[in-house]
Amino acid sequence: MNPIKTTMLTTLPLLLIASCLVMAWVETALQPGYFGKSAIKIVCFACLPLAYCCCHRPRISLDFCRLPKGKALRHCLLWGAGVYGGILLAYFIFATFIDLPTIAALLQENLSVNKENFLFVAVYISLVNSFLEEFFFRGMAYFPFVPALGKGKAALFSAAAFSLYHVAILLGWFSIWLFLLILLGLFIAGLFFLWLDEQYDTILCSWLVHGCANLAINTVGFIMFGIL
Repeated sequence: MNPIKTTMLTTLPLLLIASCLVMAWVETALQPGYFGKSAIKIVCFACLPLAYCCCHRPRISLDFCRLPKGKALRHCLLWGAGVYGGILLAYFIFATFIDLPTIAALLQENLSVNKENFLFVAVYISLVNSFLEEFFFRGMAYFPFVPALGKGKAALFSAAAFSLYHVAILLGWFSIWLFLLILLGLFIAGLFFLWLDEQYDTILCSWLVHGCANLAINTVGFIMFGIL
């Protein structure tokens, strides 16, 4: 194997894993509030990977951020609408198993998220946070590994990292079985986002669908805080 590729397969996973561990520590121990957590996440999920891309020789291509071509945008909007509706449908099916008052209390206690600032948080989650995660888990944790590992192994690594990253975020929110079901759903969602990226050769399509998924979750948040 090319020595450069060997070095990347050692150092880039370490950077990605370290970033996820830092965010897990932020979620479970530091708990700086949502805005502080978001600032740290921007550093870990965007600034550090971008610095790695610039310092690596040869530089890692960021072509996966290219604009969608042709009918890709329309197709992804349709996928996004379907995902939005599917998540809301799942919420209404499983609503009796979800303790919204407890989740609201955890958000207030751990992240200082409340009814007064939730609109701003919801916009940030739908637009910015979704892009950070697509850039990190699909862009940096998938495309650079495909030439050496192949699409299958790279996809499993990316989807597993995406699912496990959410463990620290969701701890204590749901019953154990619903928690495990959500983690499985996140793993499948990670594979689905990768499928979209492969279809249209850009993470911007999965970003759009991911944003719609977050918008659906935020809609539940609006219900939870009595805004809707």
